[in-house]
Amino acid sequence: MKAAVYYRTGPPSVFQYEEVPDPVVRPRGIVFKVEAISIEGGDVLHRAGGELVGTPHIVGYQAAGTIVAVGEAVTDRFVGQKVVATMPNGSHAEYASVPSIASYVVPDDADIHAIACVPVAFGTADDCLFEFGHLIRGETVLVQAGAGGVGLAAVQLAKRAGATVLATASTDERLERLREYGMDYGINYVDKNLAGEAFRLTEGRGIDLVVDPVGGKTLEGSVAALRYRGRITWVGNAGREEALPDVRGIMQKNASITGVYFGAEFAQNPARTRPLIEGLIADVARGDLKVAIDSTFPLSEAAAAHAHIESRQAFGRVVLVP
Repeated sequence: MKAAVYYRTGPPSVFQYEEVPDPVVRPRGIVFKVEAISIEGGDVLHRAGGELVGTPHIVGYQAAGTIVAVGEAVTDRFVGQKVVATMPNGSHAEYASVPSIASYVVPDDADIHAIACVPVAFGTADDCLFEFGHLIRGETVLVQAGAGGVGLAAVQLAKRAGATVLATASTDERLERLREYGMDYGINYVDKNLAGEAFRLTEGRGIDLVVDPVGGKTLEGSVAALRYRGRITWVGNAGREEALPDVRGIMQKNASITGVYFGAEFAQNPARTRPLIEGLIADVARGDLKVAIDSTFPLSEAAAAHAHIESRQAFGRVVLVP
């Protein structure tokens, strides 16, 4: 099969498109022909400087497609069935082999490109808001990087739960588009003071819950925007800066920061996360939640796709198609 691989970490140009061995099906696993690859923030970070697990390395942990082989111990999947799956690595390829338990059925007539983007981003956003953020109806939520995959999911889920939703983005155009997804108030972080705007828009109260996928200096702004006893769910380091939260500010506000890593929940609490993801997939398939796909690239152009993401010009997801 063909795959986008690399032999060292670095800029998008490290990608090479070459022939690699086909994956094998394991007794409790499936192999599926990949039709859509959602490039996750973690994929970009791992390519830029993550740990290599052998070479050539195939990055990527989410894709969707059609099953072509089923392990002898698998009874709930069949050849020809469409699934979306998560994996530690290996999504940037024409075929993928995963444990069947890591796959989720794609509903009939659903857009497979959209469903390919659901489990990680929407599951993460849901956990940030509810499982760890303890959001309740009527509270105010600030979503940092609202135009990203997790951000767009969080905006929709928070609005659906009855929250007042603020979001940040780098341009007024992006903020205007975010209104289509449920944002009530937007803050252009390039030319506005985040904390000042947050307190102005909440009439001096501050933010109840901040969802922060960026980290670094952005996390400092998240702390500054909080109300007394506010909460932050910190879910990533998209800014690639050392995360140094304002510990004194947190203490003085009796505030809290909770780290959220959905991959750990996959492993530790599958009885909770599996029905959560199945429900989110159904919501997207019905149109109750929306996936914004910024652009699609051929798998052979993985370098260009990653470069587009790093340009921070994308609104929503970037998808690779083998």
